[in-house]
Amino acid sequence: MQNKGLIKFFAIIFAIVSIYQLSFTFVSNGIQEDAKAAAGGDSQKELAYLDSIGKQEVFLGYTYNQVRDKQINKGLDLEGGINVILQISVKDILKDLANNTTNPVFNKALDVAAQEQQGNQDYLDAFFVAFAKESNGTVKLSSPEIFANRDLSDDVNTQMSDDEVKTVIKRKVNEAIDSAFGVLTKRIDKFGVVQPNLQKLGESGRILVELPGAKDIDRVKKLLQSTAQLEFWQTYKVDQMVGVLTAANEAMKADVKTTEQPEAAKIDTLIGNNAQDSSATAKGNNPLFEIFSPGPMGSPILGMASVSDTAKINSYLKKPEVRSALAGDLRYTRFAWGKEDKNNEGIVELYALRGNRENVPPLSGSVITGANDSFDQLGKPCVEMQMDAKGSREWEELTGQAYQEQGNIAIVLDNIVYSAPGVSSGPISGGRSQISGSFDVTETKDLANVLRAGKLPASADIVQSEVVGPSLGQEAIDNGITSSLVGLLLISFWMIFYYGKAGWYANIALAVNLLFIFGILASLGAVLTLPGIAGIVLTMGTAVDANIIIYERAKEEMRLGKTLEESIKASFSWKGAMSSITDANVTTFLTGLVLLIFGTGPVKGFATTLLIGICTSLFTAIFITRVLLDWAVNKSGNLTFNTSITKNWFTKFNFDFLSKKKIAYFISGLLILGSFASFFTNGLDQGIDFVGGRTFQVRFENKVSVEEVKSVLSDAFGSAVDAKVFGTDDQLRITTKYKVDAHGVEVDKEVNEILYNNLKKFYSKEISYDDFVNTYDGKTVGIMQASKVGPTIAKDIKTNSYWAVLGSLSIVFIYLMLSFRRWQFSLGAVVAVAHDVIIVLGIYSVCYKVAPFQMEMNQHFIAAILTVIGYSLNDTVIVFDRVREFLGGSVKGDFNSIVNQSINTTLSRTINTSLTVMLVLLIMFMFGGESIQGFVFAMLVGIVVGTYSSLFIATPILVDTVSAKEKKAVETAHNTAE
Repeated sequence: MQNKGLIKFFAIIFAIVSIYQLSFTFVSNGIQEDAKAAAGGDSQKELAYLDSIGKQEVFLGYTYNQVRDKQINKGLDLEGGINVILQISVKDILKDLANNTTNPVFNKALDVAAQEQQGNQDYLDAFFVAFAKESNGTVKLSSPEIFANRDLSDDVNTQMSDDEVKTVIKRKVNEAIDSAFGVLTKRIDKFGVVQPNLQKLGESGRILVELPGAKDIDRVKKLLQSTAQLEFWQTYKVDQMVGVLTAANEAMKADVKTTEQPEAAKIDTLIGNNAQDSSATAKGNNPLFEIFSPGPMGSPILGMASVSDTAKINSYLKKPEVRSALAGDLRYTRFAWGKEDKNNEGIVELYALRGNRENVPPLSGSVITGANDSFDQLGKPCVEMQMDAKGSREWEELTGQAYQEQGNIAIVLDNIVYSAPGVSSGPISGGRSQISGSFDVTETKDLANVLRAGKLPASADIVQSEVVGPSLGQEAIDNGITSSLVGLLLISFWMIFYYGKAGWYANIALAVNLLFIFGILASLGAVLTLPGIAGIVLTMGTAVDANIIIYERAKEEMRLGKTLEESIKASFSWKGAMSSITDANVTTFLTGLVLLIFGTGPVKGFATTLLIGICTSLFTAIFITRVLLDWAVNKSGNLTFNTSITKNWFTKFNFDFLSKKKIAYFISGLLILGSFASFFTNGLDQGIDFVGGRTFQVRFENKVSVEEVKSVLSDAFGSAVDAKVFGTDDQLRITTKYKVDAHGVEVDKEVNEILYNNLKKFYSKEISYDDFVNTYDGKTVGIMQASKVGPTIAKDIKTNSYWAVLGSLSIVFIYLMLSFRRWQFSLGAVVAVAHDVIIVLGIYSVCYKVAPFQMEMNQHFIAAILTVIGYSLNDTVIVFDRVREFLGGSVKGDFNSIVNQSINTTLSRTINTSLTVMLVLLIMFMFGGESIQGFVFAMLVGIVVGTYSSLFIATPILVDTVSAKEKKAVETAHNTAE
């Protein structure tokens, strides 16, 4: 081999750089362990410790913050925390750009777009399609009542075509999303987590937010979804709203039967009976006052009700006969509920805000220039705000008017009244104001943070989320390390056992390969996930694949009478092993690339490590192994590629594979028919990634009855709930579609509370709501992991999955056709792969109801299917490469016998490569943890089926599609050659 010195130089430099990059990870992990020890389990103290040393030099002149930025980051499944995808409402942005127009065509198009949005289609594109359909040319986007309004006068005019307006609107929408991204970044920066990650996902209006180590789940969701729409409104008092409340009560009488057991007594108990004068009214046929306790005269609080009754009360306050009781300026009244008081959980107050024709508050939060958490005169937590000059003048005028009228000013954030203080000391000058209420210190910190960061340009809904507890993350790390070490040891042992001295050199190359993989991950700042670890473990199995191909070729050359040095040289040539290695790895690389493009989250992590592993494996197998082999030959001139035990293994095969093709076709046909029959009868267990839903991994103290849990939760949610044992008997995976299409902190909290209230009886020791829901170090019971996927994003994931599978098959077909220059090779490979995919799906369809581990269709399963495609092609390409070589050579015999010889001479390589990969997958299946068992099982089945199809399906199809004329030409050329 030429340029050995240059290869050694680059290998050494690469190794040094990898060690240097990895050193930052070791140093950072050490400091973080010190912080945990110093904090004693208190996450806030741990963060404070790390913040305090953030700018101190800790390693090679780098500060801790710089060292931390250079480490390999752990994904949420290893670190714990929360991962969400926020959908910025493009619909709200469009409404705002159109100045909240009442144009019926525009508003109908908004609704139609939401209903007919296709998988992987942006809402904005769906709106343009819907608008064109609804308007049918009668209304233009540049209409004065749509986008050619005063606010967009500099960008849109009435002479513009729809296509020209679309360009402007797309830019404006992107600007609004950029603004939302900036606001969220500011909020998260102040939240206090190590290495938060925010990414815009294309132009879909979606933003990925990862918060490793975040533990207070409800707090995080509230922080992310708050639009920070701060408004100041004057309020009406009970005296002015008596007629409205009476009208609402009368309206309810007409529609609702009086409840047999009034709730007023329960509410009075909770709130201390603030309205003694009204208690008598709540007796008898007064449906409103049975669920609503009026406030005292002169109060801005109209009354109180249970949170569960607010929707019913709202519906009656909107009735025409109730609104008609609002005369004059009262007709613009807005009703808003207050913030839930922690001292009276489940009870909220109702306020009447003085609205106006334009529905614009007298003062908005846009005037706020600063906010900080503080304490009021009574020592209670509050938020202090500072306004700009214009806001200060308007605030002084507003408070002056309230002082004269002895009224109140409601401070409203995202349509929730936080407080409604009166003004007792005259107009407030200077622009300083205060928000007080039933806060704790954490809430005032978050509220001040939100106000400083500014408001979102539109509502933000969590359409996908995943919560992982740190205890579960540590288990994943332990499982990953175990599977990695066991897999490494077994592969190393097999290579030494089978190849003897040459096996040691393959193991050295494998160790260098692992060093390079982790060095590249560190230098890229990649995020290591559990599927990523699986990708690395799998890489160990396939890293020796190239060495196996080279070694087997060298053994063949030596059996033909060549010297050891000549055999090594021939095995590393293009006509030797290099063409097979190249084709096999390129096809796998292409499927990995498709996975990287279409995958998200942990799946992308798997694809990243797989792609890196393919590249480093090729380098170490082709160059590092060659250097080691040449060194061994030059040193002693004695090198073997086997041991005394394995010397003659797999060397005398002469099996007629093609004669068994009818049997193979029959067996495969039965399996495929059986798979389709199961698809139509059993179907597939589609996970929430494909159909939407909420999944919770809940751990109990002891084994619980699955059927009882399903029954209890199904009754509680009012719809079917699925529960399965997940891993150990004391752990269940619970899935529900309850309100999956509803968004907001309140909905998520409602779901969590239903789970808690109905599952707490299964614990022998009392468990609090916070301990059940939130994550913390050392957590052993409660919700260990939670996921939510909204129906819209589920549709996108399913569409991406279809394209990923079809795209990978198409790309590989084209590559093989170009590489082998015969379409028959491509057809045989693709049919074999399709055969493998159908059978894997069929096995999952048959077994998912009885399997002791998860076998559902999700993103991880699609990753497994694409990996199966890659490795099935790997086996097939190795066989096809030898078929191509023999067909182009001078082997005697008819066409079928030449092809049979091709298969038999590659059988040792096929068996060895399949065995090593299967060995690694078995280790991962046994030790990798329950969260990836289904993922690994799909690959394990796929490798078995793929090995079978490469021998009994792909090659027979290749032979059957070659014309008789071509076969005759090959036979003539081979048998007449000298």
